[in-house]
Order: sequence, then structure tokens, then C-alpha cells
Amino acid sequence: MPRFAANLTMLFNELPFIDRFAAAKAAGFSGVEYLFPYDFDKAELREQLARHGLTQVLHNLPAGNWAAGERGIAILPDRVDDFRDGVRRAIEYAKALDCRQLNCLVGIAPDDADPRELNQVLVRNLRFAATALKAQGIKLLIEPINTLDIPGFFLSRTAQALQLISDVESDNLFVQYDIYHMQIMEGDLARNMQKHLARIAHIQLADNPGRHEPGTGEINYAFLFRHLDAIGYAGWVGCEYKPRAGTVEGLGWLMDGTLAPAS
Repeated sequence: MPRFAANLTMLFNELPFIDRFAAAKAAGFSGVEYLFPYDFDKAELREQLARHGLTQVLHNLPAGNWAAGERGIAILPDRVDDFRDGVRRAIEYAKALDCRQLNCLVGIAPDDADPRELNQVLVRNLRFAATALKAQGIKLLIEPINTLDIPGFFLSRTAQALQLISDVESDNLFVQYDIYHMQIMEGDLARNMQKHLARIAHIQLADNPGRHEPGTGEINYAFLFRHLDAIGYAGWVGCEYKPRAGTVEGLGWLMDGTLAPAS
């Protein structure tokens, strides 16, 4: 079975954020991820990780004004300084939490923007971030996201992410492959993950439709878990889904082996 990390932004929402670390450990997780750590003191988060023996698997670079609808600023020509400041801040948190990979949400394209200009800005920003993170032993990831959930999101397909990696020309830029998003945008999950395994540093999951736990939708997770083992995927799988009922009530797929690979 792959190694699963609890996404504390989506799971255990029945509890205050800081209490979700203990809940994740009690549920059997050894790793955690979440969207952003920046509203919390680094020492407080580090203490939670140490107390419960958890690995901080991933968090995102600052992504602009989330409450106002921003979903990343890396493509925006007038936000380059903000992006670079965010990279520095993210490194401070990642080092404090011993987090070895950071994801960059690239952003939503403005309606009147030239896609070529946005892409050029993105390449320059990713080159800056990849270099800065490499100096600290941290991987930089980019995540294609479906354009039904986030209309206008600039990065929406695996091939586009791979082209960005080629254009940036860094050995420290990787794909965060979200099974839910890529099922919606392109399908052919098993073959794509195998084909691009060398560039995939992190995987996330949710079922479709509904973005709920595995076993609630159309994706054959029992097969995909076997497949990830077979192709030698050694990274984490982040459980970034919305529990259909309560979090613990929805963990049967993990706890009772319902979707476990056959022995």
C-alpha cells in the first residue's frame, strides 16, 4: 500500500485546526499536509508534529488572497515581487517544519490577459523558486487542477506541467499529480502516472464525482493502489478529499482494508 498523508485542510474539519494533528495520528496517519501554514506560529506547528510523531509532507507557497478568490499569483506580471516574497516565507516555514516539498498553485488567468505573457512570467517565477528551494534541499512542485472546480486555472493538464518543467530547465521542479483533478481533465490515470513517474514527486487523491473518499465514485482505487506499488512509486499520497459524512466515519477504505491491494 502507498503511504497516506492526511490533508488537514479537508479532513478532521470537525475539530479546530491544531487539534487535527492528534486526530490524524489516532486515525493511523503518519504524515500530514495542508494548504497553508502561514496563519499559525511555526513553533506551534512544529510542536504538534513532534508530539504526535508526524511527518510534514507538503504545504503550498503563499497563493495570494484566498478569501478573495485568488488561487495563486505565479502567472501574474504585477505580482512578481509578492511571489518572490512568498517563496522566502515558504522556505522559512518548510525549514522549521522539516517539510521537503512545496507546491506552487500557479493561479487563475485574468480574462483579458495574453496567455503567452502569463506563461513567460510563470517560467521566470518557477525558475526563481526552483533555484531558491534547491539551495535548501526542498523540491518545488506544480499541480494541474481541473477547470470545472476552478474555471480559468492556468495549469490544467499533465502535458502542460511537463512542458513547464522543460521550459524552466531545472532538475528541482516536479509534478504534483492529483488523481481527482486529472480524472476530470484527461483520464488514463494508470498509464499517465507510470509514463511520467520520474517527474511525479507527490500524488493526491479524491473520488469523482463529489471529491469524496475513495470508494464513493467512479475511480477504481483498489486497482490504482496496486498499480502504484507495481510501478515503484515511493512518495506519499495525500488524502485531499471532502468526507461525505464525518472524517473518521469515512476512513473505512483505509482502516478496514476495503480498498487494500490483494495479497
